[in-house]
Amino acid sequence: MALIKSVRGFTPKIADNVFLADNATIIGEVEIGEDSSIWFNTVLRGDVNGIKIGKNVNIQDGCVLHTLYQKSTIEIGDNVSVGHNATIHGATIKNNVLVGMGSTILDGAVINENSIIAAGALITPNTIVEAGSLYAGVPAKKLKDVSPEQTKEMINKISNNYRMYASWYME
Repeated sequence: MALIKSVRGFTPKIADNVFLADNATIIGEVEIGEDSSIWFNTVLRGDVNGIKIGKNVNIQDGCVLHTLYQKSTIEIGDNVSVGHNATIHGATIKNNVLVGMGSTILDGAVINENSIIAAGALITPNTIVEAGSLYAGVPAKKLKDVSPEQTKEMINKISNNYRMYASWYME
């Protein structure tokens, strides 16, 4: 059973049909929307500030989400996939985004709609990622625009697949 812990008077708010892996850790001021999934060894640490996760979001194995005390929060929109071992620290991620495995997104960054952050990318503090674009590298830079076909094929397919994977564990 996932570790769900209240701290500083904040108790996580989790929609009824969210999949939480047995060793996921959800602490403090965290809100998770419907049809989302929090995978193995993932930590959502809302102890110093809030983390809000939308609908149909998957936070894959080994991810860490945290914020800065009295300075930054995390807001993740709907239909977002956060790949294995990614770190998100005090950033905003809008709807329909794919965050690649092992990437890092730092405080004040904004990832706009229909974007892809490549595996291993480093989004530096206060970076604004253009809507419909692919960013990669260390530090990350825009490589190209993301076509509507790529959005449908990659972003939507992965988030919908993770909803299916989560259903296997909830049977």
